[in-house]
Amino acid sequence: MILLNKSKYSLVIQHLYSMTINNLFARSVIENKVNGSVYADKLDNPETFYIVHPYGMSLLIGNINNKKFNLLFRDYALNINKSRLKNEWMQAFPDKWHTVLNDLFKESIIKSSDNNNKMQSGILELNTRVNFKFNIKKYTIFKNRLNLSDIKIVRTDKKIFKSMKGTVIPFYFWNNVNDFLKHGIGFSIFYNNKLASTAYSAFIHDDKLELGIETIKEFRRKGLAQYTCSALIDYCIEKNFEPVWACSLENIGSYNLALKLGFEEVCRVPYYKLSK
Repeated sequence: MILLNKSKYSLVIQHLYSMTINNLFARSVIENKVNGSVYADKLDNPETFYIVHPYGMSLLIGNINNKKFNLLFRDYALNINKSRLKNEWMQAFPDKWHTVLNDLFKESIIKSSDNNNKMQSGILELNTRVNFKFNIKKYTIFKNRLNLSDIKIVRTDKKIFKSMKGTVIPFYFWNNVNDFLKHGIGFSIFYNNKLASTAYSAFIHDDKLELGIETIKEFRRKGLAQYTCSALIDYCIEKNFEPVWACSLENIGSYNLALKLGFEEVCRVPYYKLSK
């Protein structure tokens, strides 16, 4: 596996455009909207790629029959040489990759249901990611029932960006606050004068905006996320963006919130947790 220079990222573009599953996180890396990493099998005319977003999401794409690359990737995924310092969550395209991965890792792949949600070195944990499609008619019905009379929603500014805490916050999806303010968008709620919830653009490409959402732990289970998300969805409708939602099947809260907001499940995609 060779780490590609950013000047070579354009070699991956056509592979991404051929995908039929959500790949906005990978496009953010390839299009230099965020500082990630791209590995390939060779410098000249590469055929197989591994794209890593700084948050940890990753994508294996390209020629599935590249035996040398596959063996090197196996060592990387299992972290044999301890070169990988962070956990990663990998998707693969096309679907034929999953047969290759199953053969490549054999007994090192375990189902998430058998792992008790523990990150273990030397294994790949198999999970399921859900892609959704936005249904504006369902959203409109939901929005008409939403009581906004006592809710104050504000635009996410520099102060909010820097003070928002959690594991899925804008800080992890943008290079810096200035990039976010210039190219992104977010909406936040304060509860008892404390910052409680933020919905924001994790990725924006062409006419698509993928939603990110975080509610600070002490303010969860109060239904705040539906308000910040609805503000962001309204922004999408106003600006002619298609709202995009994806989450792990195991994330019951995110899954149910998506359905409430008018999103419909369109496909389920295997993904793998790679422990450091």
